[in-house]
Amino acid sequence: MAANGTHKGNISALTLCLGLTFGMLGMSFAAVPLYQLFCQVTGYAGTTQRADDSTGLVLNRQMTVRFNANTSNELDWEFQPAQRSITLKVGDKAQAIYRAKNIGSDMSFGTATFNVSPGAAGVYFNKIECFCFTEQKLQAGQSVEMPVLFFIDPEIVNDPLLKGTKTITLSYTFFPDEDAEREVSQSTPVSIEGGKS
Repeated sequence: MAANGTHKGNISALTLCLGLTFGMLGMSFAAVPLYQLFCQVTGYAGTTQRADDSTGLVLNRQMTVRFNANTSNELDWEFQPAQRSITLKVGDKAQAIYRAKNIGSDMSFGTATFNVSPGAAGVYFNKIECFCFTEQKLQAGQSVEMPVLFFIDPEIVNDPLLKGTKTITLSYTFFPDEDAEREVSQSTPVSIEGGKS
């Protein structure tokens, strides 16, 4: 009788362990999109917001937005902002231009990530038009201009953490888009010696 009770206890413990394991596995897959959603909503880690248009409210307070550009060592591109900074009124729309050039000998693909600093300003920095997280394809020697249309939400003036902030820095970093390059290499026919393909 005791052995039967022990057997049932072992099955319950095993069921609990399996349930916890699969639960943690499921949560790990959900963690990345949930973290991205959290960052977009809160501006955490300098994550900016997306908007269809500005609020229409423009304040007299001015702020300067500086522009920064970085490129992964694995991507043979030159990447820089066309302007170092723009000073604008809070709530007003402005456009900045970034330029990229493929200085390599082959076509390549890149994708840009971004953030703003100070990080607390991310929730107020709204991009209407942006090239971030969009696959960019450049032929060898090709250059492209990429616009960013943005505004700073007037609510920033009510945030005690940003009361003395006069400057926000918008940074982009380009990385190779390995998925796009893999798709291209898989779809390209391989030529075989003797003229057959």
